[in-house]
Amino acid sequence: MDTEIDPDEQVSTAVVRAVSAVEGRDPTIMRPLRDVLDMDALNALFADRADGSPRTGGRLTFEYSDSTVTVQNGEYLTVELREN
Repeated sequence: MDTEIDPDEQVSTAVVRAVSAVEGRDPTIMRPLRDVLDMDALNALFADRADGSPRTGGRLTFEYSDSTVTVQNGEYLTVELREN
């Protein structure tokens, strides 16, 4: 599944939302994202610079729940179910 991250949405929130949708699971019963990575660091990685200018580029791929997640430029998410 490919989806856009809302400009007012934290990247970490978008990840949980998208993974729960792809897996068809309630996000409250999924393993917390904070157990997998530092959510503040994830959000900061794609946040605007200190002067307010947007960051460009950047890509991060990691595994969360039963999915592989790729964040691109803090604007797009790709979520793919892992084969077990």
